[in-house]
Formats: sequence, C-alpha cells, structure tokens
Amino acid sequence: MVEEQKKIANAIQNIILENREKLNVSGVLDVLSFDDQIIIVETELGLLTIKGENLKINKLNIDTSDITLDGYISSLTYSESDSFKKNASGLIGKIFK
Repeated sequence: MVEEQKKIANAIQNIILENREKLNVSGVLDVLSFDDQIIIVETELGLLTIKGENLKINKLNIDTSDITLDGYISSLTYSESDSFKKNASGLIGKIFK
C-alpha cells in the first residue's frame, strides 16, 4: 500500500475539461472499455471512468500517454485498477462457468 502511494505521489496527470464537451487526459496507460456513454481508461493514478453522451475518442497516443475525447461529459470518477480487473474476471468466469 505504501509503495502504491509513493508511485501515485510521483505520477503527474493533467485533466483538462473544456465546457463539458472536450476532455484531454495525460498519464493514460490503456483504454479498457469504451462506448458512446462510458469510457474506462487505465491511468498512472488508477482507473478513470468517463460518463456522458455521444462520447468518442478523437486522439489516443500511447507514446505520449495522452487521450482526447469529445461528447457531453457528465462525470469523471477514479477507482483502483484492481477493482475493475476483479469484476471483469468475475464476469468472464461467470459466463464460461
């Protein structure tokens, strides 16, 4: 836990939201899930869930760890990376049981 806190303390992440219609996020490691209402990205600071309407990824650059989204953005929520992985594996496990 202390090691995770040190990792988070050293991470730099910028989130720029313009008029709830354009979002720029740095520190993105991967896009885990996306549709026109929810986009889940793994960042250096945990999972970031973006909710809204007519969401679309305009630019994704893994080399610079940046993502640009457009659409109406209603919420941004952070959670721990492990919680998504546990839920995803649980769902897959239930499907193939």
